[in-house]
Amino acid sequence: MAPRRVGLWLIGACGGVGSTTALGLSALARNLTSTTGLVTALPRFAAMTLDEPANFVVGGHDIRKANLLSAVKELHCRSNVFDERTIAACAGDLETWSANVRPGVAYHPNAAIAAMADRPDLKPVVSPKAAIEQVQRDLKAFQSGCGLDQVVVVNAASTEPPFELADEHQSLEGLLPALGTLPTSSLYAFAAIDAGFPYVNLTPSRGATMPALEELARKRGVPLAGQDLKTGETLLKSVLAPLFARRNLKVLSWVGHNILGNRDGMVLSDPQNKASKVKSKDALLGELLGYRPQSHVSIEYIESLDDWKTAWDHIHFEGFLGTKMTLQFTWQGCDSLLAAPLVLDIARLALLAQRRGEAGVMKHLASFFKSPVGVDQYDFNKQFEMLEDYIPTL
Repeated sequence: MAPRRVGLWLIGACGGVGSTTALGLSALARNLTSTTGLVTALPRFAAMTLDEPANFVVGGHDIRKANLLSAVKELHCRSNVFDERTIAACAGDLETWSANVRPGVAYHPNAAIAAMADRPDLKPVVSPKAAIEQVQRDLKAFQSGCGLDQVVVVNAASTEPPFELADEHQSLEGLLPALGTLPTSSLYAFAAIDAGFPYVNLTPSRGATMPALEELARKRGVPLAGQDLKTGETLLKSVLAPLFARRNLKVLSWVGHNILGNRDGMVLSDPQNKASKVKSKDALLGELLGYRPQSHVSIEYIESLDDWKTAWDHIHFEGFLGTKMTLQFTWQGCDSLLAAPLVLDIARLALLAQRRGEAGVMKHLASFFKSPVGVDQYDFNKQFEMLEDYIPTL
């Protein structure tokens, strides 16, 4: 029997997260790196029948003229990550997969995202229907042209401004005549789901997070996951805040300052786009503590940091006899290197879920996201138990 072949389609393929994910897949398939950082490589998940890195083929959309290899080299040069020997050994895969990257779509983008669109073959989007049809053509051509058994679509594009839902987004019947109201991320989501491909949203953008698209996913038998990948400061919040609650220590204030470079930081320097991220990062404290302390989240673009993001948090809390105390922590990590293994985890789990006939929101993936869809549990340990509890059902 021929080995399975599966596709990973990345929206924003040539960004830091997309290109690092591609490099990681190639390096894993060639046994050039360990599985450190891959949650699904932990022994407790060994019973899962998951696609191996060598099964994957990469493709995607991008509005920039970069390719996967040039993006990896740029990240290496600017952020001093990756080993040159690994890049050289994987260059052939990255060049081959770059041929699968197609011009993306950008439907009424705001200025921060429009400024990045420099592909010479990028065409203006004349209508939401045209955007959806273009995405679906590219996805189907990728699957058929590469002989793929399955394809999973992952949104790793830049964060959009907040998008509030209206009545027309509550049902599929109401949405179909109102596709023009959707942001780009949701048009991509509609296209993927309607064509029968699992869809994952790594960003705070709206994507498939609306009743109408969740209804479409159930109708098409498509698994969904999202939103906003949890890799740094918010990951620590979801671990530390329950500690204060369980020890009955009252958090008086929690202040988090975040600085980062790269294109993600550049886009988030726009107040509209930043608003989506701040909302996502600040939302879970009240849920975890049972009350809302004074809190503040800031995100600042510091160009020289490139892909290295730094978070400094100051937690002021009250203990026994009214004594006020402080916890401070600093988290510094390479944004793309923290995210890429999780992209592989979620892609493997989404493909498995579709093979099992599952549809709609994959609630057991809540531990991967800041704002997990369909889940009111924000405690990381309890979220992770949801994933562990999923294993015996396989």
